[in-house]
Amino acid sequence: MKQTTLKAQIEFRGVGLHTGTDTLMTVLPAPENHGYKFQRMDVEGHPIIDADCDLVVDTSRGTTLEKHGARVYTVEHILAALVGSEVDNALIQLSGPEIPIMDGSAEIFVREIIRTGLVEQEAEREYFIVPHNITYQDEPRGVEMIAMPLDDYRLTVMVDYNSPVLGSQHASVTSLKEFKDEVASSRTFCFLHELEALLKANLIKGGDLSNAIVIVDRKVEKNELDHLAELFNKPSVEVRKEGILNNVELRFQNEPARHKLLDLIGDLALIGMPIKAQVMAARPGHAANVAFAKKIKALIKKRRSKANVPQYDPNKKPILDHVAVSQLLPHKFPFLLVDKVIELSSTQVVAIKNITADQYFFPGHFPGNPIMPGVLMVEAMAQAGGVLVLSDVPDPENYSTYFMKIDNVRFKDKVVPGDTLVIRMELTAPIRRGVCMMKGAAFVGDKVVIEAEMMAQVIRDRAPVEEPSSATSTY
Repeated sequence: MKQTTLKAQIEFRGVGLHTGTDTLMTVLPAPENHGYKFQRMDVEGHPIIDADCDLVVDTSRGTTLEKHGARVYTVEHILAALVGSEVDNALIQLSGPEIPIMDGSAEIFVREIIRTGLVEQEAEREYFIVPHNITYQDEPRGVEMIAMPLDDYRLTVMVDYNSPVLGSQHASVTSLKEFKDEVASSRTFCFLHELEALLKANLIKGGDLSNAIVIVDRKVEKNELDHLAELFNKPSVEVRKEGILNNVELRFQNEPARHKLLDLIGDLALIGMPIKAQVMAARPGHAANVAFAKKIKALIKKRRSKANVPQYDPNKKPILDHVAVSQLLPHKFPFLLVDKVIELSSTQVVAIKNITADQYFFPGHFPGNPIMPGVLMVEAMAQAGGVLVLSDVPDPENYSTYFMKIDNVRFKDKVVPGDTLVIRMELTAPIRRGVCMMKGAAFVGDKVVIEAEMMAQVIRDRAPVEEPSSATSTY
């Protein structure tokens, strides 16, 4: 399937449930592979905050993201609306710190997305297909979550609050196509005792009896109901026989469970890419949802890093053997640190350095504990980059490469005798006036041992050797 974005921007205005701030939210189309990002238009520099589970800083009353000191509160409902409407790329601009609560659900967002329509983009939608069962548990809270392999996206939520009013509930969707009709309109909810505590702490400044279901699980005196009516500027407040305030009519008998499903979809959007799995969650909440999202994201990152490890087959004939490499590079023994090249294109090279025990530096680095010096690991990467650059030059013997800058060097593991260093370097920009910019990594097995970014200049500093003229006398 292709990626999608909105046909046009959409504006929403409303108050934030917790901050009480009146906010204009504009959801704009975004380019391919952009994903979901938030932008605080009321903060200097208009900082952008990625929809990323690693940026979550609070899950106490909703999901809060922060980057470079800028926060966005209660992101789960708009993210669920985008996922449920199968929008891949969107920029969400805000005039305040919190997503408008609207009616406490995602229905208004989804309705406007459908009315505006989507545009199919050129890039393919990339899914992470869950390869095996991924589990998460929070025993003190009784939370259990599992993602199982499935070539689709299905979710089931089960909740049990030990409440005679709610009882045990579950909700599920077998496809995101069901989100609009079965999940989007489900509103947030809280118990009366939670509402009282939040009101006393001034933590729901934008709260209103029209944007939440209030569940009453104890006997309430009339003076308490009159006090609530006064707080929320209502003529009167009553308790229905099923144990909810008369502020709203339930849209579904299991609306609380469906809203937990909505929250789960929104929070799992923070993984950063759509997934294919069957997800089952017992007693989920924002903290568990985000922790589960982080676990899935970590697996994605690990599998991607393994997928990017160059595959070295010693039985395969190299592109350049040691003799060819030594003819290409100005370096010679004992400073030639590339033994052969196994991949070579116009933008990337993969080279091999065999780390043998008789290397000249091991006796001194260190006696009894031989470790390849980090500076030589960097040099080996630079020489591999030199092969990439000079392989396209007709007379490489007349050129030299000189370091200009080394950035973001990270040493991740030691290299010892017996290791085979597999080095991959790639250009990050076209070569201009002999200046080349590269990034690369070196691996031992499937482990990254060093990463670095480099800038070098290739200079022709030797004149070609002229061949004798055919007219020259030989006697």
